Amino acid sequence: MSSTATDIKTALERNVKAVTLRPSVGQGTAVTRVRLRDGLACDITEGPWTLTAGMTEKYGGTNAGPNPGVLGRAALGSCLALGYGMWAARLGVPITSLDVEIQADYDVRGELAVDDSVRPGYTAMRYIVRVASPAPEEDVRRVIDTADRYSSWRDDIANPVPLTRELQISKAE
Repeated sequence: MSSTATDIKTALERNVKAVTLRPSVGQGTAVTRVRLRDGLACDITEGPWTLTAGMTEKYGGTNAGPNPGVLGRAALGSCLALGYGMWAARLGVPITSLDVEIQADYDVRGELAVDDSVRPGYTAMRYIVRVASPAPEEDVRRVIDTADRYSSWRDDIANPVPLTRELQISKAE
C-alpha cells in the first residue's frame, strides 16, 4: 500500500482539524515495554510492534540486536525524515529523494564510570539532510525548516524533557 502526497496531505489536514476542534483527541501517553533477557538483550514491545535491542560482545552481550544508541539515532533520523516527507506533502513541495544522516560524538569513559568529569551521553550530535527536488531551493528550505521546527524527536533531544523514575522492587523466589 502506498500513500501519495495527496493522501498524506489529506490525512494530516484531517488530523489538524480534529485536534483543533478537540485538543484532547491528540493528547495521551505512549507506553513502550522493555524486558531484559539473558545475554544483555531486551525485548521491546508497543502495540503490535516487537523489537530487539542488545549489546555487542565487546560489552559482554550477544549482539542480539542494535544497541540503544543505534535505536536512539534511528528514532531521531526517522522522525526527521518522516517529518520532511509529511511537510513536503502538506506544503505541496515535491521531494525526489531524501536521506538523513545522524552523527553522534561519544566518550565511553563516562558510560563506563572511568572519569566522572565525562558525561555518559553524547558530547555532540549533528544531522545532515540530503534532498533532491525539482522545486525551488527556497521551497525545499521552507519544508526542512518547518519540519525541524515541529519535529517531536528533535525537540526531545534539543530541549530537556522532565524525566522521573518510579522504582518497584519485589522479592524473587
